[in-house]
Amino acid sequence: MSLFWRIFSLNAAGLIVAAALLLGPVTVSTPVLPAEALVVVAGLALLLAANAMVLRLGLVPLRRLGRAMATADLLRPGARAVVAGPAEAAELITTYNTMLDRLESERAAGAARALSAQERERQRIARELHDEVGQTLTAVLLQLKRVADRVPEELRAEVGQAQEATRAGLDEIRRIARRLRPGVLEELGLVSALRSLAAEFTTHGLTVRHHVAGDLPPLTEESELVVYRVAQEGLTNTARHARADRAEVRLQSCADGVELLVRDNGKGLGSAQEGAGIRGMRERALLVGADLSLAPGPQEGTDVRLRIPVAAGGRS
Repeated sequence: MSLFWRIFSLNAAGLIVAAALLLGPVTVSTPVLPAEALVVVAGLALLLAANAMVLRLGLVPLRRLGRAMATADLLRPGARAVVAGPAEAAELITTYNTMLDRLESERAAGAARALSAQERERQRIARELHDEVGQTLTAVLLQLKRVADRVPEELRAEVGQAQEATRAGLDEIRRIARRLRPGVLEELGLVSALRSLAAEFTTHGLTVRHHVAGDLPPLTEESELVVYRVAQEGLTNTARHARADRAEVRLQSCADGVELLVRDNGKGLGSAQEGAGIRGMRERALLVGADLSLAPGPQEGTDVRLRIPVAAGGRS
């Protein structure tokens, strides 16, 4: 029975009973006798209690829907409100679930376009850094070398410092370009790219161990890029925020596909809110139908797990 008919039936029953009492032998004296007042108060209390019970039972699905709406997160798809209750409430919950399906689909499509544009922009900036800024710094370095051979002895130390600063800047430009555009991923594949990534962070004060299984199912180029970017962002967060000195990158087969694990021995997640880096990882995971989870490590630190189903990751 719908919520409307429940409330209507209850109110109708109350009015019918009241009319029957008025037309029947029951009378109310003036002034009202205590026994008569007791009967009226008891009948009113019974009617209010029945009305409250019907409303409470009818509004339970709406309260459940409110909790589902308050906790909905498009970056964690799949959660839906349970369709139950009177016809009106069930229809409202069904409409909400349908709207959530459409929002998740539109967000996934929008995120795919945004991240694709982001990758193209990364590649453009990386090429400009390498071709323009890198070549300019290389030319400056060569000029400083020629100048160093002809300057007076008392200025050679300063010219040498300028050479070292220019060389350090050139190395930094190349490192940034490599991070923006992982050429090793395109040229040598995911295994070599992850090893190179671990070596890069190891040279910057973080000891990174890596293990890549040899029996991995094939992944699409898009899935490989997602794995690489999630590993890169995970190690970046570890180096910047975790106060860790050790990390591990592991890529292996799992029950339904491929799993990437980035583990550190840092301070853990704590109560901090998810930043742009973690939201970016979640959006990338959605692109290939993967599941991203963050949890405390077995002893300390943080585990970042990315699971890509075979159906989403396998090459066609």
